[in-house]
Amino acid sequence: MKTSLNRFTLAAGVLTLAFAGVLWRLCTFAIADDLFSYIPLMPLVSAYLVWTFKAELPRQSSPARLLGAFCLGAGAAALAGYCLMARTATPATVENSLALGTLGWLLSLAGAGCWFLGGATMRALAFPFGLLLFMIPFPVFLRDGLEALLQHGSAEAADWLFILSGTPVLRDGLNFQLSDISLQVAPECSGIHSTWVLFITSLVAGRLILRRPWKRALLCLAVLPLALLRNGFRVFVLGQLCIHISPRMIDSPIHHRGGPLFFVLSLVPFFLLLYFLRKSEVAAGPPANAAN
Repeated sequence: MKTSLNRFTLAAGVLTLAFAGVLWRLCTFAIADDLFSYIPLMPLVSAYLVWTFKAELPRQSSPARLLGAFCLGAGAAALAGYCLMARTATPATVENSLALGTLGWLLSLAGAGCWFLGGATMRALAFPFGLLLFMIPFPVFLRDGLEALLQHGSAEAADWLFILSGTPVLRDGLNFQLSDISLQVAPECSGIHSTWVLFITSLVAGRLILRRPWKRALLCLAVLPLALLRNGFRVFVLGQLCIHISPRMIDSPIHHRGGPLFFVLSLVPFFLLLYFLRKSEVAAGPPANAAN
């Protein structure tokens, strides 16, 4: 096993050097982009999970050379596609080429794992390896689609809160006309970054804390309604401040820099749900066939 690990480490180093240009551009892009600022942390999270799952690794694992060769070939093809796309990429579409290049590196890394670590070991490490997929930036069309979904869903949540509170409001799509001010749920108000980070958190927390797959799925599915409610509540609070304090609250820090505060608030119901799911598992005892 130690020899296989050494060979895989050497292969991973060679592949990283081959994709060094892609990975460097990915890091510089992610650090400068609010949505993708979490990307440099994903290898660290995956490495921690590999260390956590080391007791589950099989002692013997036969190489899956056919699958490994396929992944390596697909990775090389993706790298070639990246090189072609990067020549014509613009600042508005750089995600597309980086997504293809990063996918190529991950496929090549998986191929090396299948070849040197073996199929059984790669199955045991499927979750940490799969988590690396979050290093891939959204292509432009997917990013725009998710932002639009969160915008309209947040507007619906805010509308319900205004109605439940008895606040007079006239809504036109993403626009809310209140007594003294008009509010709009803009793309930057979609909360896509905090929603995506919370989704990744739900995957990791579910894998580490919960045993039953359906409870892990429930925790992940709860992220979307929590995100919409959080964003809608933010619009609602801002509207109430503008009505009851001053319309100038639209330019206050709670509007322009209040995102982290509302993200922390959304963690309260998230961790309460996680607590009750875990508590119900402890009360029920271990399942007959516990899934990893």
